[in-house]
Amino acid sequence: MNSDIQTYNDKQMPEYRAICDLLAQEISTHLSEAENKIWHAHPVWFLDENPVVGYSKQKAGIRLMFWSGADFEEQNLHVKGSKFKDASVFYNLVSEIKTSDLKRWLEKSRDIQWDYKNIVKRKGVLEKLK
Repeated sequence: MNSDIQTYNDKQMPEYRAICDLLAQEISTHLSEAENKIWHAHPVWFLDENPVVGYSKQKAGIRLMFWSGADFEEQNLHVKGSKFKDASVFYNLVSEIKTSDLKRWLEKSRDIQWDYKNIVKRKGVLEKLK
């Protein structure tokens, strides 16, 4: 894991730090080929320069977001809008994380992708990669 991500995690309150550490560990394990870095001020994992998963501290807790998650057809991932294909879940306790769900979502993030890497070049239009 990128040392900047560990620094991000270490700056969180203890319970949130535990959530971030577990998420980073699981993401890095199940998407071992992914590049990871701080992007737009929070941890994000990329496959072929395309963002697939990341997390951030928000008012509602730690938000785990999948850029193409709207197409995962997963009941526990919540889709907010219709323009983009992201879906997310919030955690406030490490005990809320079901690692079996997380593993399945991470596998889907590899197999189901929209092209966010080129969204600016395409003037906001998303194209499906996989």
